[in-house]
Amino acid sequence: MQTSLIHRVRQGLAAGLAMLAISQNALAETRTIETLYGDVIVEGQPERVVTLYEGALDSAIAVGVQPVGAIITRGGQHVAGYIREAAGDIAIVGAPGETNLEAVLALQPDLILATRQTSRDQYELLSQMAPTIVLDVPMFRQDTWKQELAGFARALGREGQANDVIARVGQRAKEVRKKVTGSIPEQQRDTALVRWMPQGPLVMSENLFSATVLASAGFEVEDGDIVKEGRPHSQPLSQENLSLMDQEWIFLATINDDGREALDAARQSPAFKRLKAHSDDRVVPVDGHLWTSASGPLAALAILDDIENALSQQP
Repeated sequence: MQTSLIHRVRQGLAAGLAMLAISQNALAETRTIETLYGDVIVEGQPERVVTLYEGALDSAIAVGVQPVGAIITRGGQHVAGYIREAAGDIAIVGAPGETNLEAVLALQPDLILATRQTSRDQYELLSQMAPTIVLDVPMFRQDTWKQELAGFARALGREGQANDVIARVGQRAKEVRKKVTGSIPEQQRDTALVRWMPQGPLVMSENLFSATVLASAGFEVEDGDIVKEGRPHSQPLSQENLSLMDQEWIFLATINDDGREALDAARQSPAFKRLKAHSDDRVVPVDGHLWTSASGPLAALAILDDIENALSQQP
């Protein structure tokens, strides 16, 4: 009898300890995320993640999560080319600023990562489908992408992976910076980042994501003081005002065929031919979807690759 009682007590203690461990694990997997619209509780490891922001898609894939839905890149038909292979057969649920709520609902998400531009009304609708993360991160700062990565990774339960990715980007930037500073004199590193549109070129802010990557690689990015604070780019420049983008280097982005055709025409103009970068063969064509729309660690690595390639093609 006593042996049986001891056995039952031991069984009860073992069961209690097991339940305690399960409870502690559950608590560890439950986390509170500070967002623009208040605290959001996320439990466990989300498996059906929908991203409504290009930087969120980039961040999720970078930390090892495969989202089931995303929006197209600005001015494109799918996610940006640099991340398309990694995104795989992902469902498209809208465009920047135009989310198809029915398409999101059909994917049965257990977590939604959204842009800071999400309105409260849309947030309320999305939150009825799944916990929705709208990070309160200031835009157009050098560490914006790192703050976004950290916030999204915490929601995904992948904070450790985020730290590893940030370190990898930092190391890659050092490698490219060493090549930039070793091959280009300091007085020749000033550069403009420009998106060429049919209505005229836009000088991108020196605080834009890709511009901060350029700066991390050793270039001195200049926007000519013609980009208003808090804006991603200037007003379109006329042919007469092209000198406002005149720097030693120009990284020139186009996002569609119309932009490329307009650029081809502009290259023939006397004003374009007078640019220092054109005269010295330092106009570097780049993918506008990557350079003027994307953000996140994978985009940073792709941009750093482009910079390294540009250096290798210099005479």
